Amino acid sequence: MAWLVLVVSGALEAVWATALGKSEGFTKLVPTVVFVVALALSMGGLAFAMRDLPVGTSYAVWVGIGAVLTVAYAMAFDGEPASVLKILFLAGIIGCVLGLKLTH
Repeated sequence: MAWLVLVVSGALEAVWATALGKSEGFTKLVPTVVFVVALALSMGGLAFAMRDLPVGTSYAVWVGIGAVLTVAYAMAFDGEPASVLKILFLAGIIGCVLGLKLTH
Protein backbone atom coordinates (compact mmCIF):
# COMPACT_ATOMS: atom_id res chain seq x y z
CA MET A 1 0.00 0.00 0.00
CA ALA A 2 2.82 2.41 0.82
CA TRP A 3 4.31 2.02 -2.66
CA LEU A 4 0.99 2.75 -4.35
CA VAL A 5 0.47 5.86 -2.23
CA LEU A 6 4.03 6.94 -2.98
CA VAL A 7 3.54 6.62 -6.74
CA VAL A 8 0.27 8.59 -6.61
CA SER A 9 1.97 11.22 -4.45
CA GLY A 10 4.78 11.48 -7.01
CA ALA A 11 2.21 12.04 -9.75
CA LEU A 12 0.59 14.72 -7.62
CA GLU A 13 3.98 16.39 -7.33
CA ALA A 14 3.90 16.86 -11.10
CA VAL A 15 0.39 18.30 -10.79
CA TRP A 16 1.35 20.89 -8.19
CA ALA A 17 4.60 21.80 -9.95
CA THR A 18 2.75 22.38 -13.21
CA ALA A 19 -0.04 24.31 -11.46
CA LEU A 20 2.57 26.46 -9.72
CA GLY A 21 3.96 27.53 -13.08
CA LYS A 22 0.50 28.18 -14.48
CA SER A 23 -0.53 30.24 -11.43
CA GLU A 24 1.78 33.04 -12.59
CA GLY A 25 2.96 33.92 -9.09
CA PHE A 26 -0.37 32.99 -7.46
CA THR A 27 -2.24 35.59 -9.54
CA LYS A 28 -4.56 33.06 -11.23
CA LEU A 29 -7.16 31.49 -8.93
CA VAL A 30 -7.77 28.06 -10.46
CA PRO A 31 -4.11 27.03 -10.87
CA THR A 32 -3.40 28.39 -7.37
CA VAL A 33 -6.17 26.25 -5.86
CA VAL A 34 -4.99 23.20 -7.82
CA PHE A 35 -1.45 23.88 -6.55
CA VAL A 36 -2.52 24.07 -2.89
CA VAL A 37 -4.73 20.96 -3.01
CA ALA A 38 -2.23 18.85 -4.98
CA LEU A 39 0.63 19.99 -2.73
CA ALA A 40 -1.26 19.01 0.43
CA LEU A 41 -2.26 15.61 -0.98
CA SER A 42 1.23 14.96 -2.35
CA MET A 43 2.97 15.80 0.91
CA GLY A 44 0.40 13.87 2.92
CA GLY A 45 0.91 10.81 0.73
CA LEU A 46 4.68 11.10 1.00
CA ALA A 47 4.40 11.30 4.78
CA PHE A 48 2.10 8.26 4.81
CA ALA A 49 4.50 6.23 2.63
CA MET A 50 7.44 7.18 4.86
CA ARG A 51 5.80 5.36 7.76
CA ASP A 52 6.67 2.06 6.04
CA LEU A 53 9.44 2.95 3.58
CA PRO A 54 12.90 4.42 4.20
CA VAL A 55 13.07 8.21 3.97
CA GLY A 56 15.81 8.27 1.34
CA THR A 57 14.09 5.79 -0.94
CA SER A 58 10.68 7.43 -0.51
CA TYR A 59 11.97 10.89 -1.27
CA ALA A 60 14.05 9.80 -4.27
CA VAL A 61 11.14 7.89 -5.80
CA TRP A 62 8.71 10.75 -5.12
CA VAL A 63 10.99 13.34 -6.69
CA GLY A 64 11.89 11.09 -9.61
CA ILE A 65 8.28 10.39 -10.53
CA GLY A 66 7.36 14.04 -10.13
CA ALA A 67 10.29 15.25 -12.21
CA VAL A 68 9.71 12.82 -15.07
CA LEU A 69 5.99 13.51 -15.27
CA THR A 70 6.48 17.28 -15.02
CA VAL A 71 8.96 17.33 -17.90
CA ALA A 72 6.89 14.89 -19.97
CA TYR A 73 3.78 17.04 -19.53
CA ALA A 74 5.69 20.19 -20.43
CA MET A 75 7.07 18.56 -23.57
CA ALA A 76 3.67 17.19 -24.60
CA PHE A 77 1.44 20.17 -23.80
CA ASP A 78 3.44 23.31 -22.98
CA GLY A 79 5.86 23.50 -25.88
CA GLU A 80 9.00 22.51 -23.99
CA PRO A 81 11.46 21.22 -26.58
CA ALA A 82 11.92 17.46 -26.68
CA SER A 83 15.09 15.74 -27.79
CA VAL A 84 16.45 12.23 -27.89
CA LEU A 85 18.93 13.07 -25.13
CA LYS A 86 16.24 14.54 -22.89
CA ILE A 87 14.09 11.44 -23.33
CA LEU A 88 17.09 9.18 -22.65
CA PHE A 89 17.86 11.05 -19.43
CA LEU A 90 14.22 10.81 -18.34
CA ALA A 91 14.36 7.07 -19.05
CA GLY A 92 17.46 6.96 -16.84
CA ILE A 93 15.52 8.54 -13.98
CA ILE A 94 12.75 5.98 -14.47
CA GLY A 95 15.33 3.19 -14.42
CA CYS A 96 16.80 4.52 -11.18
CA VAL A 97 13.35 4.74 -9.57
CA LEU A 98 12.61 1.15 -10.60
CA GLY A 99 16.00 0.10 -9.25
CA LEU A 100 15.17 1.63 -5.87
CA LYS A 101 11.89 -0.28 -5.81
CA LEU A 102 13.53 -3.55 -6.79
CA THR A 103 16.29 -3.26 -4.20
CA HIS A 104 13.93 -2.34 -1.36
